[in-house]
Amino acid sequence: MEPLGQPGHQTRFGRRQIHRGHANLGKSEFARPCLYLRHPLETIVLSTVQHHSPIVETHSTLLWTDETATAAFAQALATQPDITHAFITLHGDLGAGKTTLVRHLLRALGVPGRIKSPTYAVVEPHEVPGLNIWHFDFYRFSDPREWEDAGFRDIFASPGLKLAEWPQNAGGLLPAPDLAITLEALADESRQVHITAATAVGQRLLQGARA
Repeated sequence: MEPLGQPGHQTRFGRRQIHRGHANLGKSEFARPCLYLRHPLETIVLSTVQHHSPIVETHSTLLWTDETATAAFAQALATQPDITHAFITLHGDLGAGKTTLVRHLLRALGVPGRIKSPTYAVVEPHEVPGLNIWHFDFYRFSDPREWEDAGFRDIFASPGLKLAEWPQNAGGLLPAPDLAITLEALADESRQVHITAATAVGQRLLQGARA
């Protein structure tokens, strides 16, 4: 699938170039689904950051019994107004379901066609009307110089939704996420999900997605 974007626009990533076509899509509408969750657990932690006002971190632990529950959370998250300018990191072992969650979210936001994993390209850009989306996978990222060469700093400074798998491999180059989602595959194929909302944007996203 060719990444989507405006005709003739080119985004340079080191020696690679991505040519983005135009997406002729209508605005998607989604009814708020019922989430299939068990044993929700929430704690509120108050921490003080030097030179800043206290930040309230919201931690939530959920159980997604199957992929339907993953899709339901993604669809609910896609309906939140703050999703258009959020940064979300995804953590977990190989096979935990990080890319599956991202694909459901992109589908819910209106991205058509086959959604490629950015494991080898590091980033796959998408565009739907009124929203730029950047899906990162830093699994193979090892050279901090590529951060500047590929223009990642400019991407994170621009409007839009940023999703990052394996963010720990980018070290301190990434900004603080609004939501950090950690997935763990259990023996029965369900997923235990730990979510931390560390910003006001993240808290609104989590609250809205769980409402």
